[in-house]
Amino acid sequence: MTKTNIEMFRDGIFALRTRRFGNVAEIMIKKIYKLEDSHTIKYDKFDASQNNKIEIKFSTVMKKNNKKIDETNVIQQCLNANIANRAMKYNEKEKYKFDCNIQQIKCHKFDILYYGLFFADKILIYKMTSEQIKKFNGYCDKQHDGNIGEGQFHINNKTFIDHKQYLIKEISYQQLYNIIK
Repeated sequence: MTKTNIEMFRDGIFALRTRRFGNVAEIMIKKIYKLEDSHTIKYDKFDASQNNKIEIKFSTVMKKNNKKIDETNVIQQCLNANIANRAMKYNEKEKYKFDCNIQQIKCHKFDILYYGLFFADKILIYKMTSEQIKKFNGYCDKQHDGNIGEGQFHINNKTFIDHKQYLIKEISYQQLYNIIK
């Protein structure tokens, strides 16, 4: 079966790592919400209409793998660790364990956080103010030992419902493709 351009586009997003994946999320949020580039490394974008500094954090939703890699299973674990096996659809969120870490949150450097989840079949976009983050039950203001002013929170099977009130938009990969085309 031949993949469509949209399926290849989605798989490409899931294959990106760290900064390159972050760039896709930033472009998406910039275009949807008509934001400007920030011209600083302190925050990602700027909303001139509201005079807000914007931070953007997203994660791909992958089925958790509980097997530890060791000498006896390293090859099989690598073979199993592909997008087709691990990318999770929205309706599978109760079936499989997942854990998305929204990290390196520096609330003192921005006003609004757009964050979200790239499921295999849709993208969820959430929005919180820096003050809401500080009061959010799952937020931890310490990410690493000795790290001051940088925190994180997790979106997983247990905490997914806690984020519902911050959900502002759902889009398909076709919609994302059209937005950034």
